[in-house]
Amino acid sequence: MPKVFRVAIIGSGPAGLSAAGRAAALGMNHVLIEKTDHLSDTIYKYQKGKHVMATPSNLVLRSDLDFEAGKRERVLSTWDDQAASQGINVMLNAEVAAIEGETGDFTIKLADGRELTAQAVVLAIGTQGNPNRLRVPGADLPHIQYQLDDPGEYFDEHITVVGSGDAGIENALGLAADEAQRNTVTILNRRADFARAKAANVKQLEEAEQDGRLIVRRETSPSEVKPGELVLETRDGEVAIPCDRIIARTGSQPPRTFVEACGIEFTSGERSAFPKLSPSFETTQSGIHVIGALAGYPLIKHCMNQGYDVIEFLNGNANLKPADEPILAEKFAPLPGNRSVDEWLELFGQNIEIFNDLSPLQLRELMLDSTVHAYTSGELIFARNAPGSSMFAIAQGSVAVEVNPDDPSQTVPISQGSIFGEVGLISGRKRGATIRAAEPIVAIELSRTAALKLLATSPGANRVVNRISIERQLLQMFGSGLTSNDVAELVESAELVEVRAGEAAVTEGADDKDVFIIRSGSMIVEKAIGGKQVFLNYLPAGSYFGEMAVIDGSPRIASVKAAIKSELIRLPGDAFIALIERNPTLRETALAEMANRREINAFVESRKSSFSGAVDLYSETAQFLVDNGIGEATDVLLIDEKLCIGCDNCENACADSHDGLSRLDREAGRSYAHLHVPTSCRHCEHPHCMADCPPNAIKRGPDGEVFIDETCIGCGNCERNCPYGVIRMDAKPPAKPSLLQWLLFGKGPGPGEAPSKWRKAIAENEAVQQPKLAIKCDMCSGIEGGPACVRACPTGAAIRVAPEKFLSVARIEGGE
Repeated sequence: MPKVFRVAIIGSGPAGLSAAGRAAALGMNHVLIEKTDHLSDTIYKYQKGKHVMATPSNLVLRSDLDFEAGKRERVLSTWDDQAASQGINVMLNAEVAAIEGETGDFTIKLADGRELTAQAVVLAIGTQGNPNRLRVPGADLPHIQYQLDDPGEYFDEHITVVGSGDAGIENALGLAADEAQRNTVTILNRRADFARAKAANVKQLEEAEQDGRLIVRRETSPSEVKPGELVLETRDGEVAIPCDRIIARTGSQPPRTFVEACGIEFTSGERSAFPKLSPSFETTQSGIHVIGALAGYPLIKHCMNQGYDVIEFLNGNANLKPADEPILAEKFAPLPGNRSVDEWLELFGQNIEIFNDLSPLQLRELMLDSTVHAYTSGELIFARNAPGSSMFAIAQGSVAVEVNPDDPSQTVPISQGSIFGEVGLISGRKRGATIRAAEPIVAIELSRTAALKLLATSPGANRVVNRISIERQLLQMFGSGLTSNDVAELVESAELVEVRAGEAAVTEGADDKDVFIIRSGSMIVEKAIGGKQVFLNYLPAGSYFGEMAVIDGSPRIASVKAAIKSELIRLPGDAFIALIERNPTLRETALAEMANRREINAFVESRKSSFSGAVDLYSETAQFLVDNGIGEATDVLLIDEKLCIGCDNCENACADSHDGLSRLDREAGRSYAHLHVPTSCRHCEHPHCMADCPPNAIKRGPDGEVFIDETCIGCGNCERNCPYGVIRMDAKPPAKPSLLQWLLFGKGPGPGEAPSKWRKAIAENEAVQQPKLAIKCDMCSGIEGGPACVRACPTGAAIRVAPEKFLSVARIEGGE
C-alpha cells in the first residue's frame, strides 16, 4: 500500500463507494476506508428484504457501479461483486479517529493507532451512527431500539414505530406485512403530513392503513415510556396504548464534534445543520470534501452522482456540471436575464431569505420540486378566494397585496426576499387576498409537499417563515394602521409555545405578564368559583388573551387551558405595553376587549350568588360543547331537542341539495340536557381530513367551509382521518329531474331522495363497479340562502354556530 494516496475516501455507503469506483476507473491512487467489516453499512443496516428505491426517476445515474430499484440483498451483492472486479482499494475494520493537516498533506489517524497520508479527503460518513434518541421519561428502557434488522423476527407483539420518514414507514410496513406474525403495529407522526417521506412510501402506508394492517396516529408523539405501555400526547390529550416494543426512527444528526475537529464549519448552530459546501463539495477546510447524507442529500442516486462528480473535480474536470443540470436549465429557460443555472441558484440563495441557510446542493434538490415564474408588472399571481396551498418566494421585484376587495387600489407591498401564500400552506384555506406583481418579478412557487419538506429539514427556513407569519398575524389582528416597524420589537421577542390538551397556559392568581395569541387550536377560560372550575369563555384560533393582567398590572383573574393541542405565540408584556402606548387606537380596542371579558366574569359571578344550578349547567354545557368537537370547529350544527319534532326535514333538505345523499345524520351524535350535536361536519380550524389527501381535493371556502371538490379520487384517507365520523364514501347518483318536473309530471324521486333505480342497484350490489367518492357537509356552499338544514327546520331547532357564538349557546342553556 503506497505511503501517500491521492484521495482517501472515508465511508463506503453509496456516495463513498461510487467515489471509489470512479477513482479506480480513472486509475487514481485511492483508498476507501470503512469502519465495519462490510461495504455500504447504510444499506447493510436496512431491514431484511427491504425494497430499495431509485429516485428521482428523471435523474440520470452517474457512477461506475450499477444501481437500480430492487431488494436490499441484490443491491449489496451487486456492489460487492463490482467493487472486487473494478479493483477498488478497500480498507475494512478501520475507524477514523482524526484528520489533521492541510491540502496535499492530510494525516488520517485510525482508532487502532495506524496512520494514512492523503493529498485530499472525501468524507462520505453519513449520519446513521448518530440516531436521535427519544427524550421522554422512560427512554432508557430496554424495549426501545433504534434499528430494525429483520421484521420477521417478531410475533404477537404490540409494536410502535416512532418516526414519519422513509425509515419509519418502511419499518412499520415490514412489521405489518405478514399477517401470520399477528403483530399490532402503530406508527406515530407528530405532524399531519408525511413531509419527509417519499410519495411512494406514503401511498403504501395509506393503503396498509386502509386495509387495517396497521394503525397510523397523526399529530401524536410519545409522552412517556412504561413497561408494556406507551403514553401518547395527541391533539385531544394523553392516551395510553399497549406497547411491547418501540422502533424509534426519528432521524439522525451529523457527527458534528468530529467534523468540526477537522476544521469544517456548519451553516448554523442548529443540531440538524449541515456543513458549508462549495459547488464542488469542498468544505471550509480546503482539501476536505463532503458528499452524501452528511451534505444533506440522503437519496441513493444523488449520493452516487456526488461520489462520481467529486472525483472528477479532484481529477481536474472543472467544467463538469451536475447530473440535474439539463433539468434545471430547462426549468429556468423562460426566466429573463439569460443567466446560467449556477447564476440563478446563486441569486435565489442570496436574495430569498428562506434559502439563505441552504447549501447549493440542497437548493438544487429543492428547485427540482418547485416551479419558477416570471411575472410582468400588474400581472395577477393569484386572486382572493382562489384555491391553492403553495407558497411563493420573491427572488426579484415586489408584489402588491390587495387588502380591500372593494378597492383594488388599497395595497400592501411585499418586497424582494420575502414570501407570500404561507397562510394557504399552513391552514389549507383559499387565498385570502389578491396579489399582483408590483413590478417585473421572478418568483419561486414551492408546492405544499416541497414547502413542508423544506420547513421540516431546514431550521433556518422554518425560523424565517415563523417570523413572517407572526408579524402578519399581529398586523392582521391588531390593525389600527400598524406597520411592520411598529410590531418589530414584538416579533423579535415572540416565542412559539406548544400547549398540550388540558394544559394551562395561564393560571388564575399567577403574576406573570405575557400576552398570548392562539396560532392554532383553541383554548377555554375557567375561573374557580365555589370550589369548582367554572367555564367562562371559548377562544378559537386567531384570538388573544392575557392582556388584562398586563394592562392593569393585576394577577391573572382566570385560567386559560388548551381545549385541544394548540400552538401559541407568546409576547412579552412590556413589549406589548410599549406597542399600545404608541398606538391609542389599539389601546382602545384592547380596553374594549377587556370590558367584554369582565362582563362575562360578572355574569358568572352574579349567577353563582343567585342561582348556582344555572351557572353549573352553563359551565357543564359549555364543557360538553368543547368535548364534542367545538374546541376545533369553525361552524357546527346544533339541535335544540325541546324544539325538534323529528320531522327529518333537515336531512331531506340536505339530501335534496346534494344529489339525494344527505350529509347529515340527525339522530346520531351526543346530547347534553336538550342540546344535541348531530353527526355533521364541524369545519375544523385545522381539518384532520385535509391530511394526506393525494390530489389536494379538500379545500376551504371564503367563509371557512371545508369542502371536497371534483378532483377526489376516492382513496378514503379523509374518512379515516376524521375523528367525528362525518365523512363517508359513497357512489354518486345520476342527475335528478327538476322539482317542477317531479311536481307536475311525477318524474324522478321526491325531495331528499336519490333515484329509485339507482338505490335498488346499490341495494342489490349491482353498482359495485361504480367508484365511490368522499362526501361531507359543505355548508351548502354556493347555494343561495345558506345551509339547507337550517332553512328547512320548521321550529327553529336547528342552528349553525360559529366560534364567537359558542358561549352564547352555553349561556342560554345555563339559564340566562
